[in-house]
Amino acid sequence: MSLSITSVVAGREVPGAPGGRLRSVSPARTAEVVADIELGDAGTFAAAALAAREAQPSWSDIPAPVRGRAIAHIGRLVEANAERLARLVTTETGKPYAEALGEVREIIDTCDFFLGEGRRLYGQTVPSEMPDKQLFTFRNPVGVVAVITAGNFPVAVPAWYLVPALLCGNAVVWKPADYAAASARALFDLLTHGGGLPDGVLNLVLADGEQTFAGLGQSLAGGRLDKIGFTGSSAVGARIGELAGRYLQSPCLELGGKNPMVVTPSADIDLAVSAALFSGFGTAGQRCTSLGTVIVHEDVADRFTVRLDEAVRNAPVGDPFAGVVYGPMLNQRFAERFEEYLTWIEPHHRLLGSNGTGRITAQNARPGFVGDPAAGLYYHPVIVAGLRADDALFREETFGPVVGLMTYSDLAEAIRLANAPGYGLSASIFTGDPAEAFRFRRGISAGMVSVNNSTSGAEAHLPFGGNGKSGNGSRQSGVWVLDQFTRWQSMNWDYSGTLQKAQMDVTELIPDETFRLAD
Repeated sequence: MSLSITSVVAGREVPGAPGGRLRSVSPARTAEVVADIELGDAGTFAAAALAAREAQPSWSDIPAPVRGRAIAHIGRLVEANAERLARLVTTETGKPYAEALGEVREIIDTCDFFLGEGRRLYGQTVPSEMPDKQLFTFRNPVGVVAVITAGNFPVAVPAWYLVPALLCGNAVVWKPADYAAASARALFDLLTHGGGLPDGVLNLVLADGEQTFAGLGQSLAGGRLDKIGFTGSSAVGARIGELAGRYLQSPCLELGGKNPMVVTPSADIDLAVSAALFSGFGTAGQRCTSLGTVIVHEDVADRFTVRLDEAVRNAPVGDPFAGVVYGPMLNQRFAERFEEYLTWIEPHHRLLGSNGTGRITAQNARPGFVGDPAAGLYYHPVIVAGLRADDALFREETFGPVVGLMTYSDLAEAIRLANAPGYGLSASIFTGDPAEAFRFRRGISAGMVSVNNSTSGAEAHLPFGGNGKSGNGSRQSGVWVLDQFTRWQSMNWDYSGTLQKAQMDVTELIPDETFRLAD
């Protein structure tokens, strides 16, 4: 029996389905219904923003260390329900169960980190240029935050926004991906129950993209919204950035990637192959940090290509509960989009890694497939060798199990190729030479750089985010995300009893400009 899920505003489920109805099915077994979803509309979103506006002042009045303890309780409740939540994530998104458990672990790590930040929302005491005067800085909550997240990480990435936003004293309207609504509702319930959150502090809105965009517009125009956090495609992120800019707001945008991996002659080839397999094909290539193009030195290209081809051909694909490298596409819409990417394959390309392309079926079989390919949205992995800098497969993000392969002759060329698509999320280099590692770090435009590791992976205390088409420079995770959910306030306190005018009444020391050293 499937779940029935609705939006939750001010602690109450929203009756009816003004935005229509949607059925969430498992992409691994498309006959399995996970949830029946009643969608809200722009009015639902605007009502949630109003509820958040009304609830926020009393929430921000709660001392930050107490809010931190609420975050700690959430972490413990998530930990107690980790396996249940991970199974739901795997069922609804097709993510391999081991990855889903790792995703839930990220929530716990995030809560553990931000427990302490409740006692470290530090300001500063600053010396004044005037006597009998003190200067201070404080962090204040932004106010009402809208968080819009994708479904490839349906619980971890939302936690990156929700946990610090709540800790800092904000109220939140969360709009998760509609195709991962059951996972989102489970996390919402854990947050509200584990944190003891007052009604209206966290609101859940289930809606499609256009209704969400309209709701954002209404809320901004009505003065009900102070910040937008968005994870998704670069195209949608550009629309949200434009909308926020009309109201002089700067959103937090975590967008797509075309993440390069450079393999140098001094690299451990087997290690680089393992990393390419994981970062290129884990989650069926449906991560913002998924490997886009391997840029391998011409002296080791043949050896690397043979080993990567073998590794991908032998990688177990199929049932996400059966220990596979990857399972199905997240949803029918992503399967259709991936099929479009496959039309970008050019005559000069050489295909490796599989016996076929497209959907895995009995007629288009993959040897060693785990389970029944007809049950879900399963696709062959593809390595496209012979990529050129003007190919669409090189320039554009490809959300799915496809990795490009090209060669370079010197590190300057590799860095130029790595930066050329204009994304700047994650980049990786495999080398045994520290000088090469530091030259790569200096030259690469990515917000995150790995040395002898994959393009995928994040830790709760390290900044996460990109530049260029990958984002607007905002960062999630660690102390850096606090700048997204607080605003600095300065205060000067003059207790001199007179009106001291800065820069006009400053006491200057008078140097003796006639002084000369004796001969």
